[in-house]
Amino acid sequence: MKKQVFNKLVRDNIPDIIKSNNEIAEIRILSDDEYKNELNRKLLEEANEVISTKTDDEIKEELADLYEVILAKLKLIDSDIKEIEKIAINKRNKRGSFDKRIFLISTSKGQD
Repeated sequence: MKKQVFNKLVRDNIPDIIKSNNEIAEIRILSDDEYKNELNRKLLEEANEVISTKTDDEIKEELADLYEVILAKLKLIDSDIKEIEKIAINKRNKRGSFDKRIFLISTSKGQD
């Protein structure tokens, strides 16, 4: 049997899914520090997958994966998506959103 090496954080049900496909999953439970590091790696992985997708449906799927990682990171700091939504609304009210597609080229100091 060919062995595939992944060495990455996976969703909780993945070992059961692997088993249901008559495969054997070698797993271990991460320490708190390892979990934080692997969540950061997963965050980058999922963000890169969002960027590399082509279709709207693929983008939605990858954003859902990214969202799941965000929820896990929030749980680590005893927060939730509602708190983040409040912070986002506050920042949007103060600094705006990205709707106008403004691209900042440079700034310079005016003469005093």
